[in-house]
This record gives sequence, structure tokens and C-alpha cells, in this order.
Amino acid sequence: MRIFVAVADTLHMTRAARELNLTQSAVSAAVAALENRHGVRLFHRIGRRIELTQAGKLLLSEARAVLARAAAAERALIEHSELQRGSLAIHASQTIANYWLPPILHRYRQRYPKIAASLTIGNSRQVAEQVIEGGADLGFVEGPIDEPALADRPLAGDTLTLVVGTGHPWARLDRLDPARLTESDWTLREPGSGTRAEFDSALRSLGFGVDRLPVTLELPSNEAVRAAVEGGAGATAISRLVAQASLRSGALHELDFPFPSRPFHLLWHRERSRSHATEAFIAMLPEASGSA
Repeated sequence: MRIFVAVADTLHMTRAARELNLTQSAVSAAVAALENRHGVRLFHRIGRRIELTQAGKLLLSEARAVLARAAAAERALIEHSELQRGSLAIHASQTIANYWLPPILHRYRQRYPKIAASLTIGNSRQVAEQVIEGGADLGFVEGPIDEPALADRPLAGDTLTLVVGTGHPWARLDRLDPARLTESDWTLREPGSGTRAEFDSALRSLGFGVDRLPVTLELPSNEAVRAAVEGGAGATAISRLVAQASLRSGALHELDFPFPSRPFHLLWHRERSRSHATEAFIAMLPEASGSA
């Protein structure tokens, strides 16, 4: 197509060959091959000059359109590889989406303003499902996910903290003996959330379990849990990122309790290639302490 258009524009085999950096015989052979394949004459040979036939004029219009589309496709690929075009779909659990990811997303948008980055919130189980199904390029959750299709990389995270409202009997304590855990009602995140799974894991390391607590409320958001506990709905274990504003204001009281620090986890599908936009975002993420 490129050779044909060059010959049609110059109406001269030799000049077209010079522009294309080809030999005149190669250009002539390419035009002849195109004519023979379709059984048409594209050029009239009149003496030492050539003219487009009716078929040649028809092909020229279509050939220009084909080459324009090819050039546009090539530009799109170049822009994509240079992060001048593209998209990034992120799904994250609530704590990460509301408190940890926003400043990273802001920096990413400042550096790559032409990448359309979206963030969707769900619990850890929902996030993992979206990465598996292809609805998310990357997933961020608060605990490890046991799913063979997913790659899992730990990132710098935070820690759970045990908090009560200022009117709670434990608000006069600095430290809570684990043996007293059953003395209070509890408000917790719903099963399936990373916060709930991490709390259960921490208790089991102490020979305990969430199933032994008098759980009176299970709520689907960190903010709902925090507000309920501020209002007197027992005790809870939530991310320190979630609790820190209420702790500063005095609306919540924190008790010293042996929660381990917890990394967040980055998920992606093992069998899907990662785009340049995805790789650029991953490069901006803080590593977990001690990770390679």
C-alpha cells in the first residue's frame, strides 16, 4: 500500500523508489504484484509516463485511509508505551482505598495526567475476585489471599489498634489483658473483610478467636464501625489509619494490645501481562519493611 501510494503521488516509479529508499525494480515489482493479485491495471503506461486508471483512483482513496489507520494505531501504541495514553483499573479494600492509596494516586496522576486511573472499593474477597475476572488490573487488600491465580506482593501497611469510646469502662485502662476480651461487647467489620481476618488471626495467635467474643454489631465499613464505637457500641479493632483522627480528637481511647504490624498486599493475575501504566504505578508503591 505504501509503495502504491508513493507511485500514485509522484506518478513516477524512479522518484517513488528514491523517496522510499528502494530500487526502481523493487517498486515496479510491488505494483505489478498488486495488479496481478487482483487482476486489474492500476496505472496506464503512456510512453515514459504513467497515469492512474479508474481502479487505481479507487484504490488510492482506500489505501490512504488504510495507511492513516495504521499510522493512528502505531501512534496509539507509542503513546501507550510512553504513558501518553492508557487506563489503570484499581480495586482496593476500604482501609487502603480511603486512607492509604489516595496520596499515591494523586502523585501518579500528577506524573501521568493522560492515564485514566480509576479506584473501586470492596472488601478483600471482592477485590480478589475482580482481579481474577479481569475487572481490575491491580488489587490491594489487607491480608494475604490464598488464590493460585494471583501473585501477591507485600507492601508497607499499618497495624490494627484496639479502641473504645471515652465512656467505655476500658477507657480508664492503658493496657488490656487478653483474658478480659470477653468482658465487653464488640463491633466488628463483616466476615470477608481484611480487617476482620487480621483481627481473627491476631487473636488465634494468642490462643483465642473472634467466635468467643460477644459480637453485637457487624458493619460493612470502617467509618460505620468507628462511629458506632465512638457512640458507645463496645470495643473494636480497626486500622490505626482509620482511628488516628478520632484518637487525636479524644473521641476514641486506644489500649495497648499485642497486635503485630501488618503489611498490605498487592495482587495481580499471574497469567496477564502488566501494561506500562500498571508498571509505573507499581514503581511508586512503598515496599514492606524487610522485603526484597
